[in-house]
Amino acid sequence: MRCIMANSIMRENIVIVGGGPVGVTLALALAQADVKATLLEARARGAFYPDGRALALSYGTKMILERLGVWAQVAPKVTPINTIHISQKGSFGRTVLKAQEHALPSLGYVVSYGALSAALDERLATTDTQVLYETEVIAIEPHATSAEIRYQARGQAHVISTALAILADGGRSLNDIAGLKREIKEYGHDALVAKVQAECPHDNIAYERFTPQGPMALLPNGSEFSLVWTGSSAEIQPLLALDDAAFLAKLHAHFGDRVGKFVKVGKRMTFPLRLATLNSTVVPHLAVIGNAAQTMHPVAGQGFNVGLRDAWTLAQHIASHPHQAIGGEAMLRIYAEARAKDTKRGLEFTDFLVSLFSNDLLGMHILRSKGLALLDMVKPAKNLVVEKMSYGK
Repeated sequence: MRCIMANSIMRENIVIVGGGPVGVTLALALAQADVKATLLEARARGAFYPDGRALALSYGTKMILERLGVWAQVAPKVTPINTIHISQKGSFGRTVLKAQEHALPSLGYVVSYGALSAALDERLATTDTQVLYETEVIAIEPHATSAEIRYQARGQAHVISTALAILADGGRSLNDIAGLKREIKEYGHDALVAKVQAECPHDNIAYERFTPQGPMALLPNGSEFSLVWTGSSAEIQPLLALDDAAFLAKLHAHFGDRVGKFVKVGKRMTFPLRLATLNSTVVPHLAVIGNAAQTMHPVAGQGFNVGLRDAWTLAQHIASHPHQAIGGEAMLRIYAEARAKDTKRGLEFTDFLVSLFSNDLLGMHILRSKGLALLDMVKPAKNLVVEKMSYGK
């Protein structure tokens, strides 16, 4: 990897905007296919590494990281999910998914955002990918034959002209790009995330708990759990103001006794929940991937894994097209069609779960309980759920 200062006008065939895990995964997949790219990242190298946010990696994501030669560095830092326990508060119906019943070593893996970023960057350093750190993208302007990326570095303005600009920065540079429109569905809910310690060991079990206020997840993470607690802003925001003892008592009352009492909580953070998608218009010389292309509710942990599949698939399409076709409308349309089904199913799957388990119509609570119990007994249905969570099928 060449880390250079952004001090000149450049012309590059492929430019990736965003050096988080999705952008770096794309850069690695391109490097593996002997396709050169330039990567722009607003932060300094290593700025992501202290980030302790938990990422739930699907088994399919593990396979991508293995192909890129990254998994060996990631593996010592992950916590496998061998069992997923799905339940509804106030009912006896539940579903239990076990890796061994689906011929998988694990159903997924939990790793910190920082640890994954460090492993990806370590691998990127062995390639010829050109990386410009501390580079703030100001605008991306697609034109008939290329795209122009305007950015600032060390207080100076620069421009890159490229055959293909790829936006992988979560959408921070998405504003005012001609031809793109972001459609947003606000759930009116917030998510609180934190690490918590319980009395009982997690035994590599992840819990998905549906409540009238919103879904709650406990993911095994090291010796602790990573908590995702969702609900209306009026319900979630006051939880930040509670002292640790009061918060842990409230958490126990909301979650139940499956892991005993909660005895410790780390830093608490909240963020609003929304479903966001781009319109289906294909803009020549511009591709948008990861959370910049679609943002999902965290229920079922689909969003990040869909984003990595975006990166992997786009790299394959770039590598399979002749040089002069890269960034053209025909190539980007083929890529968009290849990703449409997976993306649509991920959006619909998460949105369906949120809608189904947030519906308080008379009798729905009983029907959901019976549905979870029935799912637990029907192996083909469980296989479909596991395949969806593992591979996006």
